[in-house]
Amino acid sequence: MSAASASPIVVRPAATSAHAAVLTPAALDLLAELHRRFEPTRQALLAARRTRQARFDAGELPDFLPETQAIRDGDWRVAEIPEAIRDRRVEITGPVDRKMIINALNSGAKVFMADFEDSSSPVWEAMLEGQQNLRDAVAGHIEYTSPEGKHYALKPESKTVLMVRPRGWHLDEKHVTVDGQRISGSLFDLALFAFHNATTLAAKGLGPFFYLPKLQSHKEAALWEEVMAFVEVRLGLPIGTMKATVLIETLPAVFEMDEILHALRGRIVGLNCGRWDYIFSYLKTFRAHRDRVLPERTQIGMTVPFLKAYSEWLIRVCHRRGAFAMGGMAAQIPISRDPEANEIAMTKVRADKQREVGAGHDGTWVAHPGLIPIAQGIFDAGMPTPNQLHVTRDDVTVTRDALITPSTGTITRAGFLNNIDVCVRYVAAWLDGLGCVPIHHLMEDAATAEISRAQLWQWLHVGGLQFDDGTPLDFAAFDAAIASIRDRVDPAGLPGEQMFDEATRLLSAWTHADELVEFLTLPCYERLA
Repeated sequence: MSAASASPIVVRPAATSAHAAVLTPAALDLLAELHRRFEPTRQALLAARRTRQARFDAGELPDFLPETQAIRDGDWRVAEIPEAIRDRRVEITGPVDRKMIINALNSGAKVFMADFEDSSSPVWEAMLEGQQNLRDAVAGHIEYTSPEGKHYALKPESKTVLMVRPRGWHLDEKHVTVDGQRISGSLFDLALFAFHNATTLAAKGLGPFFYLPKLQSHKEAALWEEVMAFVEVRLGLPIGTMKATVLIETLPAVFEMDEILHALRGRIVGLNCGRWDYIFSYLKTFRAHRDRVLPERTQIGMTVPFLKAYSEWLIRVCHRRGAFAMGGMAAQIPISRDPEANEIAMTKVRADKQREVGAGHDGTWVAHPGLIPIAQGIFDAGMPTPNQLHVTRDDVTVTRDALITPSTGTITRAGFLNNIDVCVRYVAAWLDGLGCVPIHHLMEDAATAEISRAQLWQWLHVGGLQFDDGTPLDFAAFDAAIASIRDRVDPAGLPGEQMFDEATRLLSAWTHADELVEFLTLPCYERLA
C-alpha cells in the first residue's frame, strides 16, 4: 500500500503506468474530498434501507409516500434533453473491457452503456483498466489486438453515444481508503470518469452521460444530485452538464418515480425499466411474505400484471415530466448452430420489443450486437419519430396493489435445478473476474443470478411449498441438488472453472443462512484480490 498526494488517502498501487495515469494526485484529492463530504449521507441512506426492509419483513407493504403527494400532483417538468440523446431507440450494454467497448461503439446502437456494475467483476486492475479504456475511447484512439492477432479499432464514423454506469451506493471500493474508511464504489467510478473525460465530452455536447443503478428512494437520487453538482463545480463545468438516466430496478423506487425525477430534474433525461433487478428486488422486499412467492423465473415475463403495471406506469410518469421511458434488456444470444432454437429465441425478442414500442417506450436494451438489427427494425417501424414523449399514456392508472400483486405459476424441478446451476456458474465466473457470462444462450449478469439465488432462499425459508409434481420443495431436495451438481454441470472449460466448488459452497451457505444475503456481490467482493 502507498500513500498518494498530501491527503490521507491510501490506494493499492496500480499494476501499470497506464493505470497509474488514472490515479493522479489531483484525481485522488477529488476522491478524498467527495468521501469526506458525502460518506456520512451514504451510510445514513444505507441504514435507512435496512430499517425499511425490517418493516417489510414485519408485514408492512411498500406504498406511495403521503409526504411527497405535492410533488406527484405538481405541474413541473425536467430540463430539456440534449440533442445528442433525443433518439435512444436501441442501446447496448456490457462491461468495460477494451474489446467490448470498441465493438459496442462500432455496433450501430444509438447508445453504449459501459458498465462498472452488474456486468463487471470489480477486480482492482479491471476497474483501473476500464477507466483507461474509456479515456482512450473518449479521446477517439482506442484499439486492441487479441491474443490471436485480430485487430480492433474505433471506426471514425461511429455515432454511438457513450454512457457510463457506476457501481451502486451499496458497493465499496476496498482498494482506496480515506481516513481509514473504504471509499464508495459509486464515487470512485463516476468521479474518476468525470475527472478525466467530462471537459472533453461537454465540449462536444456529449454529457458526460450516466446511468444510475439500484436506487431505492428519492433521497438516494438527491445524493447523486449533490455529488454531480459538486464534481461539476470542481471541474469548472456549469451545473447540470452531467446528465443521468435512473434505472428503476427496485420495488421501493417504483413508488417514488416522480420524486426521483424531481430530485434530479435539472439533469435527468429518463428512467429505465431494469426488469431483472426489479424482479430480484420484489423477491427481496417480500422475502418474508409467504403470500407473495413468485413462480420460477422463466414464468415471470413482462406481460404478467405486476410487471406490466410497472412498465406502463413508468411510461406515464416519465412522459408527463418530459423524460424518456426506456425499455428493458433482451438477454438472448443468437444461436448460430441451431437455426430452430435461434428462431424460437428471436421470436421472443421480437415480441418483447414490439410490446415495448407499442406501449410507448422511447428505446430498448440489448445484450448482444446480433440483436441490434431486430430491435432497430421494430422501433423504426413502430416509432418513426426520435422518441415517444408525445405518447402520454393517460389511460394508465395504478394502485399499490397492482404494483405488488404476485404473478401465478408453478415451480418445476427443472426450474429449481436451473436456479442452482445458473447461480453457481455465474458466481464461479464472477470470482474469476467475469461479470457477464453466457449461460444457456442467455447473457447472465449479477441481476439474473440474484433472482436465482433469492428465489431459492425464499422458496425454502417460507416453507411448505411443493414442486408441480406434488413432491416437497425442501432443504433435502436442495442439498441433494447441490451434492449432485457436477452430474449436471461439467465445469471443465467454463468461465471460472477453478472457482466452481467454492461457488457451490457459497450458494449452499447463503441458502441455508437464516437471513437472505443482501447482494451476492458483497460477500464475493471480499474474496477478490
